[in-house]
Amino acid sequence: MIGVRLGNNKIGIIGFGNHASRIISILEKFKNIEIHKIFHPTKIVLENIGTNQFEDLYDCDCILILSPDDTHFEYISKLSQNYNGYIFCEKPIVTKLNELNELENISEDKKKKIFFNFNFRFSKISEILEKESTDKKIGEISHVTIISTHGLAFKKEYLDSWRSNKKKNHHNILDSLAIHYLDLILFQIGNIKNSNYYPRLVSKNGNSYDTCRVTLETEHVSTVIYCSYANPKINEIVIIGTDGYITIRNNKKEMFCPRDTFDPKGFFIKPPMIENEDFNFEDEYLDSLKKSLEYFIDTVKNKKSIDLKNFEKSIMTTKLLIEMKQ
Repeated sequence: MIGVRLGNNKIGIIGFGNHASRIISILEKFKNIEIHKIFHPTKIVLENIGTNQFEDLYDCDCILILSPDDTHFEYISKLSQNYNGYIFCEKPIVTKLNELNELENISEDKKKKIFFNFNFRFSKISEILEKESTDKKIGEISHVTIISTHGLAFKKEYLDSWRSNKKKNHHNILDSLAIHYLDLILFQIGNIKNSNYYPRLVSKNGNSYDTCRVTLETEHVSTVIYCSYANPKINEIVIIGTDGYITIRNNKKEMFCPRDTFDPKGFFIKPPMIENEDFNFEDEYLDSLKKSLEYFIDTVKNKKSIDLKNFEKSIMTTKLLIEMKQ
């Protein structure tokens, strides 16, 4: 139950929207923590632990920034100057390049206590990309195709939500959905050398983009990411290597290899399937979110440093996102 003392690790939270509620519901199941304060600038969201005084957060062991995207920089800046504990911040980190440049200049000690929640880094998809990059069962990865779509833009409630309003977030399909996969490629495959972003409004509902295609090129791998709120439900990933390929679709992950598979006449044919296992796309988001929070809370409890790779790759992903929009 929120506010009940479970241990010595006190957590402060900034924000109390739908995503904050989701995070809180996960944290409530963790042991030896206490949600100590929830800050909102204008209202008391919960008795006893709700506060409008930002300074009330400072005695917490860690603070989670779960507020709207355009407030992240203000809160990180304030905390980095006045607070010595750990900071968890939702993606996207910031919305402007000058804000990103200022973040890059904070001290290394501060960076080691800031965690940006690109939670798909803790997903099964991330594990697969990392494993295939090292084990090379399908050879060298050369191309990845990702499709993630559903029909949200045709639901009645969509028109009344922030997602359909370009004044609140013109690029919501990029910031909310495509960002997960873009970051995965950068985090597991390598730095992006070339990128293109093609946003569209397909549903004609609202005036914010509901569909986008993103193309990425690293030194050796090309990627196409297609995301939409205006299509049927589709979740598919294809990872193509020099000696085989992996498909993830219809709740199955299948691996096919070797490349040199021939018919009796010596012509190339589809390689045999050598692996087949269940894969539930529906569980991916919440599972990765829970693992991401577990990593952060474990770091706080054990007073460890956060891997600087998290900070550096998060900066790179956010910079790429901002540049695409421009």
